[in-house]
Amino acid sequence: MNAWRTITLAFTGASGLPYGLRLLECLLAAKVRVYLLYSPAAQIVARQELDLTFPTQPAAAAAFFAQRYGAAPGQLTVFGREDWFSPVASGSNPADAMVICPCSMGTLGAVASGLADSLIERAADVMIKERLPLLLVPRETPLSAIHLENMLKLARAGAVILPPAPGFYGRPQTVDDLVDFVVARILDQLRVDHALGPRWGAGRTSAPSIERA
Repeated sequence: MNAWRTITLAFTGASGLPYGLRLLECLLAAKVRVYLLYSPAAQIVARQELDLTFPTQPAAAAAFFAQRYGAAPGQLTVFGREDWFSPVASGSNPADAMVICPCSMGTLGAVASGLADSLIERAADVMIKERLPLLLVPRETPLSAIHLENMLKLARAGAVILPPAPGFYGRPQTVDDLVDFVVARILDQLRVDHALGPRWGAGRTSAPSIERA
């Protein structure tokens, strides 16, 4: 069902890059075509959080991620920060959906203001104007009134604000379990099949009995 559906995935400079990389891995495993974008700040976060060095050149980056996650030929394309001739820059050839994960407050504010100074911002602007799914995964705390107002503005414009807030009803045992919980919620929003952890109420065969007082 997911074969070669196209999703734009963007990494920005917020903390939480493990969410973005796990999402990339799951999308590729689900046979989704991915257009990948990342900011210079995301490269810094990758070194800080994961000791990973993202290649600067798009072709080298595509080869790096394709080898790391086993992408099929033609399944993963990386675009540069100002590649204005890429498909994501125009409403005439958009992806089916876009996720910014993690999403910095700077990027969120820029998208909320309709700015398009980078390809990430322009791609998000295209999603909004074409009324296509846009998910933002903001990782910041506490949130100021400015942050909240920008989120509300985007939600009213049709975007989904999905904070990385893992649940504990599945009794996670590792950090990877917590990451998978959030990534599962993103995949649910994208209607991409997955088997990342238990779902609420799964496995129940009957409704609970109610005792009379």
